[in-house]
Amino acid sequence: MFPNSSILGRPPFPLEHQQYFINLPVNIPPVVVHQQFHSPVSRLTHNLSSIPPVSPPSFAYRNGSPVHTSAAPTSFRGRKRLKEQNVSYEAKRQRFHSPHHELTSANQVVPLPEDHRRSFPGSISSPLFQAHYISDLTGCVPPLQEASFPEPIETALPVAKDKLSQQVLELFQACQQQVYDLNRKELCRTQLQREIQQIFPNSRLFLVGSSLNGFGTRSSDGDLCLVVKEEPINQKTEARYILGLLQKHFCRKLSNFIERPQLIRAKVPIVKFRDKVSCVEFDLNVNNVVGIRNTFLLRTYAYIESRVRPLVLVVKKWASFRGINDASRGTLSSYSLVLMVLHYLQTLPEPILPSLQKNYPESFDPTMQLRLVHQAPCTIPPYVSKNEATLGDLLLGFLRYYATEFDWSSQMISVREAKALPRSDGIEWRNKFICVEEPFDRTNTARAVHEKQKFDMITGEFRKSWQRLRDRKDLNCILPLRATIQKR
Repeated sequence: MFPNSSILGRPPFPLEHQQYFINLPVNIPPVVVHQQFHSPVSRLTHNLSSIPPVSPPSFAYRNGSPVHTSAAPTSFRGRKRLKEQNVSYEAKRQRFHSPHHELTSANQVVPLPEDHRRSFPGSISSPLFQAHYISDLTGCVPPLQEASFPEPIETALPVAKDKLSQQVLELFQACQQQVYDLNRKELCRTQLQREIQQIFPNSRLFLVGSSLNGFGTRSSDGDLCLVVKEEPINQKTEARYILGLLQKHFCRKLSNFIERPQLIRAKVPIVKFRDKVSCVEFDLNVNNVVGIRNTFLLRTYAYIESRVRPLVLVVKKWASFRGINDASRGTLSSYSLVLMVLHYLQTLPEPILPSLQKNYPESFDPTMQLRLVHQAPCTIPPYVSKNEATLGDLLLGFLRYYATEFDWSSQMISVREAKALPRSDGIEWRNKFICVEEPFDRTNTARAVHEKQKFDMITGEFRKSWQRLRDRKDLNCILPLRATIQKR
């Protein structure tokens, strides 16, 4: 999925890469093929506070032996990211799940209270993730290759004929997410899902965001979406309650493996934590299914044109270095930055990208069942553009567009429509400094930019960087290459 050679990757897993998943001895029953999926009919309307509290056992298993754990998370500071050769496979495999406990079947009836597990009426069942069986390590999404899928399309690196383009390409090759990086996150996800299913037997855990959408880097965090049922839940009450249970469970039972679980009460609440084995930071949300849908929309954009991924990566690195890529500090999220790059490529006089939602509405239907959304990247053909601009030209044009051409005061960015739209008068857009439309739920992904000072800083960085890059044609004048590659 994320090869690290001259082939940039493609939506389905190539057969040679599937060996990694097939050979892992993970004791998970296969997914039933072509079983009929029944939509939930009952709703989550009961009082969540009436559910009895979690009573996890006082020990976890490591290497097959019980290890007593305390209720408080283990202190863990100053540890650097582990290298691949320093982490044994058995240590990673054994960290969450005991071989003495069989995995709870996602199709079984809701267990009795003394089983210390919870489910909800109408919870989704495992057929949500139907596909030909590959080991559950691919469960972050349904397997990306099925018998009916076409052969993967090779995506070659774009040609770099000038210095600036070569620098962009060098940065991309050094910093793009590697197979090993994805595997570490995926191993954590599959083990964590086993633990969560002890509390919510019918739930499934998705790996989403930059880890799967094609725009991940070596330093990208992991984003997880826990789906407890395929219908909306209240994020302020139900999602926070579920995440609160999980945070306590992580502290009590998984403190040897999960560090600093913290509940963040945002608009979409999350539990932030660090996996001690892989040294990856994770954000876990509940039923924010739009994140699953936009993961595969962005994944399709990432692979239909060879210049997209290198350009997005250099923009993310540039924005991070210039201090404008942190939504928690009132600047732009990485997701907003990706949408800004895609919008720019769609609005060139000779577009490099189309609107996938307009051209393939059936593949990106916002009401499509979650078990089907992964198929879109495999069925959309490459986009052939007449625009032959180099990576250097596109980076310079991106900075110029937002420094001098885009009207921040009256326009909003829409990848869905592949153009700038007049601002709506809705509360989501009124009196906002930057408006970037989420392609599915049409909210403002840049709502974190709510201070004039931060907006001025963002636009100022676009303007200064464009002028410097225009004059010098050297990426180092706006982003130190060597330091960025070393940091990755």
